[in-house]
Amino acid sequence: MPSQTPAQSILDTPNLGLVCITTSPEVRFKTMTRKRLLQLDEEAQEQAVRSLYSENLRRLNLAIAFCQANQIQLYRLISNIFPFSDTPLGTRILEEFAEALRQLGDRAQAANIRLVLHPDQFVVLNSDNPTVIENSITILTAHARWFDLMGLPQSPWALMNIHGGKGDRHDRLIQVIRELPTPIRSRLTLENDEHTYSAAAILDICRATQIPMVFDAHHHLIHERLDSYDHPSVEQMLTAARTTWPDPAWQLVHISNGSSALHDPRHSDLITAMPSSFRQAPWIEVEAKHKELAIAHLRQTWLSA
Repeated sequence: MPSQTPAQSILDTPNLGLVCITTSPEVRFKTMTRKRLLQLDEEAQEQAVRSLYSENLRRLNLAIAFCQANQIQLYRLISNIFPFSDTPLGTRILEEFAEALRQLGDRAQAANIRLVLHPDQFVVLNSDNPTVIENSITILTAHARWFDLMGLPQSPWALMNIHGGKGDRHDRLIQVIRELPTPIRSRLTLENDEHTYSAAAILDICRATQIPMVFDAHHHLIHERLDSYDHPSVEQMLTAARTTWPDPAWQLVHISNGSSALHDPRHSDLITAMPSSFRQAPWIEVEAKHKELAIAHLRQTWLSA
C-alpha cells in the first residue's frame, strides 16, 4: 500500500485549489441515482456502473489536464465520481479500472497536482445511530480505496476531509477516529463548521486524535460572529492548526465569502475578502461559485498585490 508522501517545502506563494468542477464546461461529471440503478436488471446495472466509471475516469483525466494547463496544483475530487463503489457491485467493477486509475494518479503526481477529497454530508462518525457510523466508515473505505488504486500516499497529503458531525459527542468522535483502519485514518482531516464545532473545538479533537485540522476562515467568522477576516483569532487559529500537520508545508485551509452578507453561509461568486494571514497558508481551497474564475480573480487582485 502507498505510504510515502512527496517532499514539499514551504511555498512563497499559496497554491489556490479548484473544487470539483469548473464554471466553464471543461470539468463536469456524470452521475446516476441509486433509485435509477435499482430500476435496472442485474446485467443492466453492471453495464451502467461500468460505463459510468469509464466516462468519469475519462473526465477526471480532463480535469487533471485542465489543472495542468491553468497552473492549478490542488484539485478536490467530486465525492460521487464513482458512485456505488461502497457496494459489492461497485467495488468489483472499480477494480477493473485499477491500471487506468494508477496511470491517472501517476500523471497527477508527475504534474505536481495534489488530489484531495471532501466526502459528502452523510459521513458522520459520531452519530447516535451505530448504523450511520458503520455506513460512514463504509463510504470512507471506498474513498480510501480510490486513492490507493491511484497510488496516492496514505497520508494527509492525499487528504479526506470531514466535519465534526453531531454536536456534544466529542468523545465518541475521538474514539471512532482512533479505531479507523489505516487507509482512512492516515488521510483523515477535520474541519471546523459554522454552527456545531468551532475552530477551537476541532483543534482539540485533532490534537487528541493526532490528525490534521483544515481551518475554514469563513466558518470561523460566522461561528464567532467576527467582523473581519483579519480579526486576530483568524491568524491565531491558522497558526494553531498548522501544528497539527505532520509537515507544516502540507497545511490546507478553506476560504469562502458570504453570498449576500458577511455572515451568509452561502458561497459568493468570487472571493473579494481574504485574511491577510492566509499568505502564510501553503494550500488554499477556493470555495466560490465561479470556481476557476475565482482563482484567476484572486491571482490578479490578491496574490499580485
